[in-house]
Amino acid sequence: MPRPGLAPLLSILAATCTLAMAPASAQLRAHRIDNGTVTVLASEAAGGRLLSFALAGQPNFLLVDENAGNPDAGFNAFSNNVPYLGHEVWVGPQKEWWTDQTVNPDRAKARAPWPPDPYLSLAPYALVQRTPAELVVDSPPSLVTGIQLRKRYALIKGRPNSLQLDVRATNRRNQPVARDIWFNTRVRPDTRVYVPVASKEDVRLEAATPEEAPGSTLADGVLSLDQPDGGARKGKLFIQPAGGWMAAFHGKQAFVIQFRLQPRAAIHPDQGQVELYHEVQPGEAGKGVLEMEVHAPYVRLAPGKAMRASEHWTLLPYQGPATREAHLAFLRQHARQLGLTGW
Repeated sequence: MPRPGLAPLLSILAATCTLAMAPASAQLRAHRIDNGTVTVLASEAAGGRLLSFALAGQPNFLLVDENAGNPDAGFNAFSNNVPYLGHEVWVGPQKEWWTDQTVNPDRAKARAPWPPDPYLSLAPYALVQRTPAELVVDSPPSLVTGIQLRKRYALIKGRPNSLQLDVRATNRRNQPVARDIWFNTRVRPDTRVYVPVASKEDVRLEAATPEEAPGSTLADGVLSLDQPDGGARKGKLFIQPAGGWMAAFHGKQAFVIQFRLQPRAAIHPDQGQVELYHEVQPGEAGKGVLEMEVHAPYVRLAPGKAMRASEHWTLLPYQGPATREAHLAFLRQHARQLGLTGW
């Protein structure tokens, strides 16, 4: 989890077509959307979280720990983060998570950069609609950020490999608030990820120590995270992308996230439109995470007004080797079909 501006954040991290109800685990129950090509599991519990996205016959591409906590334990403004992982939605910027609220004065006074808003990330969401192809859920209005989220997960007619994620964020306060919509998708730490980037000036790095800083390669208009050479990694890249997409490869699946490209001025200066948080802990099986994050524009909302943002997800079968060269060749082969621009 990216977070508290990275050094404090990183120290905190040390202390991711038939619809039916199906148990995702002993802890979380999930709605299943399955068109025969991709399978999606999304829960009303734990922040209306998306728990699984996979091609038929393939493992979940997302990194999830559904047993990280008890979703029936309740929540309030004093709750800490529970690392269920998967995909969730926050509102940014991070440095203002706790500064504009009165329900937890200690966190306001400390300008706490962690944990995220429990009303959005831990609360049970209300079921609004479910059909064979979509699920719509609502968060409670947050007493921390003033925002209420509506999330929609929907299969796309004519595109059996794809899923649409739509989010509406509404200001439920009686005064204006300034926020952004922040998508956060967790995958395994050994996932290979690629982002179109025009220049090294479009990338900013934050890490707890120089030795733990994630390495990256920028060539031919594409940035990729380097795989660790055995050392620990704990840090974050803040990126102004050249195109509205990023891609990831793991096993026999290629995962593409597409979004609306924004000018740098539309994104809060503390954030990047794309952010990659990478944590690797050698010798600790099952530890670590790679977060693929996208920020929508930073917007000032009047009372009762809403902003919207979307991501378009696609999973494709992949049979090639796990190399940068092969991955980029695969993406270029599918660029026209998917609409991958900016490189």
